[in-house]
Amino acid sequence: MKIMHTAQVRCFFLFLVAVLSANLGVVTLAVAQERPYLIDLNTRTLTELGSFGGITEADAINESGQVVGWSYYSGAEGHHEAFITGPGGIGMISLGTLGGVNSRAHDINSAGQVAGWAENGAGDLRAFITGPKGKGMTDLGTFGGDYSFATGINDAGQVVGQSVTASEADIVVTGSNGEGWNTPVTGGVGASFRINNSGQAVGVFNSHAFVTGPDGIGITDLGTLGGSYSEGHGINDAGQVAGLSYTAMSDSYQHAFITGPNGEGMTDLGTLGGRASEATGINNEGRVVGGSTTGAEGGWHAFITGPNGEGMTDLNSLVDWPDRVLLIRAVDINDAGQVLAIAQVPELEAYAMILAGLGLIGFVVWRERLVAEKRPEVQRYFHSF
Repeated sequence: MKIMHTAQVRCFFLFLVAVLSANLGVVTLAVAQERPYLIDLNTRTLTELGSFGGITEADAINESGQVVGWSYYSGAEGHHEAFITGPGGIGMISLGTLGGVNSRAHDINSAGQVAGWAENGAGDLRAFITGPKGKGMTDLGTFGGDYSFATGINDAGQVVGQSVTASEADIVVTGSNGEGWNTPVTGGVGASFRINNSGQAVGVFNSHAFVTGPDGIGITDLGTLGGSYSEGHGINDAGQVAGLSYTAMSDSYQHAFITGPNGEGMTDLGTLGGRASEATGINNEGRVVGGSTTGAEGGWHAFITGPNGEGMTDLNSLVDWPDRVLLIRAVDINDAGQVLAIAQVPELEAYAMILAGLGLIGFVVWRERLVAEKRPEVQRYFHSF
């Protein structure tokens, strides 16, 4: 649904909370919920994705604005299912499972094929791929171990993920439409995240970001920004990689980075004023999205860069948000100018709870003041409880 600009209502509740807090001498904490939104930078409009009744997590967007992720069901602890939306993030449809309870979708290609993982009837995790528009769910199997899961898919239907062999979890890439796992990347500890239309996969291997050659063959260590650790989170069709790396200052400073084509060179994208940033997505122009802290207090804001990672801008400055709503991280970006992002949204229900609590505190304070004044009729009334 389209978000409604209810800033006046929210501000009214916040005003009441502030007044009561000031009068009663108490401090309240803002209560907010994280929700995923599809942002169209061309029109500055925002679309809330909705849910199955509980918390929704969104992970990827394709060129038509279809979003995938997973959503929890209300009243069913731990029960979540993968979903796909229609174009523009409208409508949320469950993709089901492979016979078990839970599933998650992690990526989607231009045809609407989805990759992720689902539980089978035995409760084991299995990588899956769907047909176009999210139709049907196919178990991709394993390399002989107990589980597998998929994290990325390209327009040919090549899937990248991890599969357990008899002894370890390996990074693997399939052929077109999920047909057959290729020779796995072995010899260390790693995880894969995304794959481009040439079959180049990115992730982390032996504590460093990596990129493979086409069809997942070979692996190149991308190094770091001077620290001990890095991860590759996104890759475009030119082979530019975006992710995070610890810096030479210390491992407490992590910065977003972008590389040149085919993973060549690593450029520090900086931050929005804090000590930490992380890149999570990149499109074919080299526009990078992610999150960054903004100052000494460490609050996170979503960011977007220009082409080839030029200039980091707070995404909140580019959209028309109601008051008190904050984009804290951007998850993915397509070539159409649409960004998948997570916002902190104050809850009216939370305000009501705060007001009720403050009202109770005010009542108690008023009662104690009257009792303290030793009015006999007041003392008799309250001591009867």
